Amino acid sequence: MGTVLSISPTDKKASIMDAELAKNDKSLKRHSMFVSLSWKKLVSNPAKKSAKKVTPIPMPARELPSGQVAQLNSENIRKTHQTEEKKHKAPIPVPVPTVPTQNNDSVVQNGRIPTVQQLPSSLSVVSPRRIVIQASTGELLRCLGDFMCRRCFKLKELNSGEVILWFRNIDRTLLLQGWQDQGFITPANVVFVYLLCEDTIADSTGSAAELQGTFQTCLYLAYSYMGNEISYPLKPFMIESNKDVFWEMSLRIINRLSAKMLQLNADPQFFTEVFQDLKNQRDTSEANLDR
Repeated sequence: MGTVLSISPTDKKASIMDAELAKNDKSLKRHSMFVSLSWKKLVSNPAKKSAKKVTPIPMPARELPSGQVAQLNSENIRKTHQTEEKKHKAPIPVPVPTVPTQNNDSVVQNGRIPTVQQLPSSLSVVSPRRIVIQASTGELLRCLGDFMCRRCFKLKELNSGEVILWFRNIDRTLLLQGWQDQGFITPANVVFVYLLCEDTIADSTGSAAELQGTFQTCLYLAYSYMGNEISYPLKPFMIESNKDVFWEMSLRIINRLSAKMLQLNADPQFFTEVFQDLKNQRDTSEANLDR
């Protein structure tokens, strides 16, 4: 005989419920795992964020009432106006001029500096006047000839025209021979020649030949210093009979008058003085006849 197994329906229902409970327990465990992980994330994230440096947000400034702001503005404006007025009204320090007394001591009376007295009009400082001198080349040549005649008073037959002729003959010879392209005789060069002659020609000159030799030596130095050409020949200036005298006199003139020759070209005041001195050498009787 075989055995028959029978299962009651209640037992079946119980087994089904047990299986469902087991499934629910597993799902609950999974949900609890997920919840725990998410809680750990939620707990750990704020900790990490708190480790960062957080800049504090400044609190907004306390706003003043509009009436108080207007009052402060008006006070600031009034203070700035007061400081500006003080700056403008402040006196500017000016040095007080003092006049030296006889003892060169400054006298202070009652803590005050005495008033400065004005100088008289006669002692007032006046800028020097500008002197303008005009003269033609012919007039200056005549003045040079008159000077030579007055200086060499022993030469009774000497006249100013003869001295001018010596000068013009040398200048014409240099032009004709091609030693220069333009004439040397100008007012400035005549003044230079007069500077050399006034210092070199002595009043003890006893002959016209001696005077001519000395004069032509001065002309040679004037051409060499003031001329437009690099060099000039010796023949028109030097006489063969007094060759040694020519060079000795040239060296004496150079050693004695080099400073004045340079000053005549560099100092306008000195040139004006020599110019005026030459113009004053004109013979008064001849000057009156020219008028």
